[in-house]
Amino acid sequence: MNRLKEKFTNEITPSLVEKFNYSSVMEVPKVEKIVINMGVGDAVANAKNLEKAVEELTLISGQKPVITHAKKSIAAFRLREGMAIGAKVTLRGDRMYDFLDKLVTVSLPRVRDFRGISKRSFDGRGNYTLGVKEQLIFPEVDYDRVDKVRGMDIVIVTTANTDEESRELLTQLGMPFQK
Repeated sequence: MNRLKEKFTNEITPSLVEKFNYSSVMEVPKVEKIVINMGVGDAVANAKNLEKAVEELTLISGQKPVITHAKKSIAAFRLREGMAIGAKVTLRGDRMYDFLDKLVTVSLPRVRDFRGISKRSFDGRGNYTLGVKEQLIFPEVDYDRVDKVRGMDIVIVTTANTDEESRELLTQLGMPFQK
């Protein structure tokens, strides 16, 4: 069983029940899924860039990403509707806990000048979005094989109803929020 999942079941659930006075254990918010999205805007000019991004996202998440397509045509960006412009991965279950564990313990501390992640990136419904400026913070990505630094968005979807509950859950899972 996963280390983080075990911690969630044995330590975090009881402490959240106590803090928010839930009547049942099933009310405790939990992480539902993690979506990692990588927009590759320069794929319009060069399709090879998208392949590289897909490769890196596969390494990071351990699962094959879905290629996302443009919904609208934007002339200023030389973009046609239906062009491939990014990749995303949805993680659930054990892979999700593995990724979250790796993100919190290994990757985030590797960010340059890291002072914690913003407390303001909640969406009002208990979901948290985190932007990463470069893929090099992940240990799987080989520095020598990186052609271009790409960022990504990591969305953590929880079953919490409020941002407060969600923040408490993520804090206990080890997310390094700013003081």
